[in-house]
Amino acid sequence: MNKSKTFSYEYDEYEDGTKGAHTLIDDLLADPDFSGLTELSIGNWGDCWEESCQPIIDGIISHAKEFSHIRSLFIGDMDFEECEVSWIIQGNYGGLWAALPELTELTIKGSTDLELGAVSHEKLESLTIICGGLPNSVIESVKNARLPGLKKLILYIGSDNYGFEGDCETIRSLLDTMDFPKLEYLGIVDSEMQDEMTETVLGSRYMDQIHILDLSCGTLSDKGGALLLEALPAHPNIQKLDAHYHYLSTGMMQRLAALPIETELSEQNKPDNYRGEVWMNAMLTE
Repeated sequence: MNKSKTFSYEYDEYEDGTKGAHTLIDDLLADPDFSGLTELSIGNWGDCWEESCQPIIDGIISHAKEFSHIRSLFIGDMDFEECEVSWIIQGNYGGLWAALPELTELTIKGSTDLELGAVSHEKLESLTIICGGLPNSVIESVKNARLPGLKKLILYIGSDNYGFEGDCETIRSLLDTMDFPKLEYLGIVDSEMQDEMTETVLGSRYMDQIHILDLSCGTLSDKGGALLLEALPAHPNIQKLDAHYHYLSTGMMQRLAALPIETELSEQNKPDNYRGEVWMNAMLTE
């Protein structure tokens, strides 16, 4: 049975500077529940819009033996009231891959100062990066990653206002180059050009491999919906389409829901019209 716990500080714990990223690992190791955990989430470490989580990452690496029982790790597990995603100051994960060889799931929230380094891990099955803008340096690390056991990949693309430096060709190159032979779940989500990203994903070789296609949290409209209607019947391996948070019309939603697969089409949005221009926003940017 998996046991999980989130470690974070309240404002009154870190406001005077005595608590922060530099103390969290010691406090975590002293917690009587820690030794029984398999899933660990790190939330607000205090002034996380000013202070990097690097001491936390470094602390895990230097206490690798004590963390060897952790199978699932989430660093940056906080909502916008604690810190907007684009404000979270992340760190360099280059040393983490070798330090936690039994890790099967890693979730990172925030992309400011995020570095993945040379990604190589035998047992990692799930990698999720939640951010308001995915930097090219992170995309390159994923592109060249050695993750033979990876089954699930979710990348939040975000906005060029908050760190995304590429375009559809950037993602096309990623999908053409990355080599994850066991991938079952592919999520290219939270894009301000989700229709174009949909076309890019539908043209990738992973469409013949995956079971779950996740195009959620972005500006998917009927243009992208029509592409899905045309393409998905040719891929019987696809068992589920997740497109929650979208800009599809009700009619298009009904047509997609009629496909012989599971569909998640909740959170329908309506485009804004301002001075003759149509505006659609991805779910998570700032």
